[in-house]
Amino acid sequence: MPGPKTARGLVLAPTRELAKQISDTLTQLAHKTPLKVALVVGGASINIQIKRLQRGTDLLVATPGRLIDLLDRRALSLADTSFLVLDEADQMLDLGFIHALRRIASVLPAQRQTMLFSATMPKQMNELAQSYLKNPKRVEVNPPGKAVDRIVQSVHFIAKSEKTSLLIELLDKHRDELALVFGRTKHGSEKLMKLLTAKGFVAGSIHGNKSQGQRDRAIAAFKAGEIKVLVATDVAARGLDIPAVRHVYNYDLPNVPENYVHRIGRTARAGADGAAIAFCSPEEMDELKAIQKAMKTSIPVASGRPWEALPTPGAKPKQRGGGPRGGKPSGGKPSGGGPRRRRNGPPRRKSASKAA
Repeated sequence: MPGPKTARGLVLAPTRELAKQISDTLTQLAHKTPLKVALVVGGASINIQIKRLQRGTDLLVATPGRLIDLLDRRALSLADTSFLVLDEADQMLDLGFIHALRRIASVLPAQRQTMLFSATMPKQMNELAQSYLKNPKRVEVNPPGKAVDRIVQSVHFIAKSEKTSLLIELLDKHRDELALVFGRTKHGSEKLMKLLTAKGFVAGSIHGNKSQGQRDRAIAAFKAGEIKVLVATDVAARGLDIPAVRHVYNYDLPNVPENYVHRIGRTARAGADGAAIAFCSPEEMDELKAIQKAMKTSIPVASGRPWEALPTPGAKPKQRGGGPRGGKPSGGKPSGGGPRRRRNGPPRRKSASKAA
């Protein structure tokens, strides 16, 4: 039995949504057993959480920030905690969490079991993780960075201004199926959600500007099928288990290649098939190349063709034609003799005209 204000086991997750999902699953598994499960995350009343911890708990699921708040208030002791679990370990060990993790690790017993779980583990994160582990055993289900075979991936090379029109067109073909759309910013995701709603889609959004209650309600409605399209930032990419999601749209490509794997992993759950569709504007070619390098594969092209590399700011444009520098080519005609093609895509169509 746990002592007052103690936890026998600690599970840390990077987001409130993932922490709640873990807590719900553990509560179901512990049903009809004496094990007690507690959840402490930001966005909820800390006083209620302090009261729940007074009798101690067997399993504590937490986000780092709220856990440190409780430690500072001496509402919790980790002196008797025998195991630590870091879910989505690569993100937990990233710069945004490293200081919090060091603080938490400093009050944990030296003799404990530590487990790290993640769909991806970049080399630098793997090296850092060794400082938290002693003689670790590594277990891999899929090679790092590899998407599951049941996910059909594709990429559309499209101008940024045309992304919304294409998204509406694709969503319209599967109105009865759940779709998850990823944007890069909070403001952009909210704006996109409102636009989709105005176009007749039953849409919701989750991002950092939403309260915890709003995010929980949106996810619950999405799971229940009351919302068909959920627009999200990467806060939703980590660990959320919504089996009915058939399509994941990368409206904006992520800056971190590993986040792409986490995003598309929200589909093809529980043995089902799924589709991951990416939109790539000229400004996102570097992100796409990094994603494909990390996955060690090329994403099949659905439409358009790869954009050329954008010129370096301040660089002089390359001179066209084969004539001497500063003068016209022989005859004063452009070299090549044919109509000039656009840098990307097929040549422009000639407008129809009547015969003279």
